[in-house]
Amino acid sequence: MSSVLSHTSADARAGRRRPALLGISLGYFMVLLDTTVLAVAEPDLARSLHGTVAGLQWAVTGYTVVFGALLLSAGAVADRYGAHRVFRAGIAVFGAGSLLSAAAPDLWSLVALRAVLGVAAAACVPASMAMIARLYPVPADRARAVATWAATSGAALAAGPIAGGALVGLAGWRAIFLINVPLAVVVLALVAGRSVHCPHGSRTIDWPAQLLACAALGLLTDALIALGDGSAAHAACSAAGTVAAGAAFAVRERRSVAPVLVPAVLRAPGMPAALAAGAAVNFVMTGVLFVLPLVFQQALGLTPFQTGLAFLPMTLPFAFNPLLTGRIVAKSGPRRPVLAGLGLLTAGGVLLGAVLTGGASYPPLVAGLLCTGFGVSFALPALATTVVTTAPDGTAGAAGGLLNAVRQLGATLGVAIMGAFASVGAGSGDSAHALFLAAAVCAAVLLLTPRAGSRRTP
Repeated sequence: MSSVLSHTSADARAGRRRPALLGISLGYFMVLLDTTVLAVAEPDLARSLHGTVAGLQWAVTGYTVVFGALLLSAGAVADRYGAHRVFRAGIAVFGAGSLLSAAAPDLWSLVALRAVLGVAAAACVPASMAMIARLYPVPADRARAVATWAATSGAALAAGPIAGGALVGLAGWRAIFLINVPLAVVVLALVAGRSVHCPHGSRTIDWPAQLLACAALGLLTDALIALGDGSAAHAACSAAGTVAAGAAFAVRERRSVAPVLVPAVLRAPGMPAALAAGAAVNFVMTGVLFVLPLVFQQALGLTPFQTGLAFLPMTLPFAFNPLLTGRIVAKSGPRRPVLAGLGLLTAGGVLLGAVLTGGASYPPLVAGLLCTGFGVSFALPALATTVVTTAPDGTAGAAGGLLNAVRQLGATLGVAIMGAFASVGAGSGDSAHALFLAAAVCAAVLLLTPRAGSRRTP
C-alpha cells in the first residue's frame, strides 16, 4: 500500500513539474529565437523604416549588447531577488516589449525597444537554470531536465530564420515581434505554480560596475558601426568614450567587494583561450546571419521565406549535432570538438567568401553553410564543458555566465564589424570581404586554443 502511495505521489510531482519545465524551456526558446529571427527581415525592415545598414546593425546589436553585458550580473540578481520572480518579470517585459516593437514608428524606436528586450532576456536565462535546480533536486532527474532545456537552444537557432522568413512573407517584419506576445502569455501561465518558487538571498550586486560594463560595450559597438559607416569623427568620440568607460570599469572592479568579473575564473588555466573561442564562434555565426540575408534577397532575389530555407544547411546541424558532440566530449574530452569546430568555421568562411567573390550563386554556398553549421554545433557544447570543468570550485555558475556574456559580445562585434562590409543594395563581392574576415578571426583563435579544453570530463 505504501509503495502504491509513493508511486502516486511521485507521479503527482512529475505531473506538476512537467508544465513548469515546458514553460521554462519555452521561455528560453523565445529569448534565443529573437537572436536569429530578425536576420531574414533586414531588407523588409530597411524598406519599411527607410533604414541604413548602420540602423540595421543597431536593430540587431541593440539586443545583444544589453543581453551580453547584463548576463555578467544576471545570476546574482536571480539569487538576490528569487529566480522565479526575476524569470516571470523578464518574460512579462519581453512580451510587452515585443508588442511595442511591433508598433515601432521608426528604426531608432525599434533599437531602443530591442535594448529593453535584451534586459528581459538577460533576466530569464540564469533564472531559468536556478528554477530547474529547484524543480529537480535529484541529480539524475536534473540532468535530464537540463538536457531538455538545452535542446531548445539548437531548436531556436534552427527555427529562427525559417520562422522569421515565413512571418515576414505573410505579414511583414512586425509579425516577428507579435508572435512573442502569445508565447509570453503561455510561458507565464505554465510557470505560475508554487513548484518553481526559489528563495531570495543576500548576494551583493555592484550596479555601478555593471552599468559601466554596458556603457563600454555599447560605446565600442557604436564606434565600430560609425567607422564602417564612414563617420570618422563619430567613431573617434565613441572610441574615446569606450576607453573612458573601460578604465572606470577596471578601477571599480579592483575596489569592488563583489566584482562583475570573478578574478579566480579569469585566472583559471586555459580559460582566456576558451572565452576567446566562444566569442569567435558567435562572431562568425551572427555575422553570417546578418550579411547573407542581404545577399540572398538582393543578389539572388529570394523571398524572406526562401531565405530562411536557404539557411537550413547551416541551421539544421544546430538541432542534432550537439548530441554527437556530447558523446565525443564524454568519451575523449572537449578539446577535439573545439578544435574541429574552429577549423570548420575557418573553412566555412573561406568557402563562402570565395563563392561570393565570383558572384552570388546558391548551390556552391551550401558547402560553406554546412561547414559553418557543423563548426558552431561542435564548438559551443564543448566550450561550455571546457569552461565549467576548468573553473575553480564554487565558480561554475560565474564561469558559465561569463561564457554566455562573451558569446553575446562576439555576436555584437560580428554584426558591427562584418556588417561594415555590407550595404543595402551592394553586390555580393563586398560581402565576400566580411566572410574572409570571419575565417581570419577563427584561424587566429584556433592558433591560440591548442590547450583549451584539454581536460577530460568526469
